[in-house]
Amino acid sequence: MHLYAAFLGGPLDGERMGEGHEVVMVVADNANVAKAQAKAKWSGAGHGHVDAVQQIDMVDGFEVRLAKVGTGDRAMLDGYN
Repeated sequence: MHLYAAFLGGPLDGERMGEGHEVVMVVADNANVAKAQAKAKWSGAGHGHVDAVQQIDMVDGFEVRLAKVGTGDRAMLDGYN
């Protein structure tokens, strides 16, 4: 199992022209499974799609290890405003 970061895109709400985006994290055996799981997490309007997916094994010299501790997601967001 690996951690993947997925960049999702999809239509904007209402009559707005353009595309909205969000980043989600998923745990999967491979990139194809990660894409399907990520797409299911799209929270925007309409049908979202996967623009990119990247396996995350090491960040800034730190190895990423996964341990099953429950269900669901737990992530803290530090807003930019």
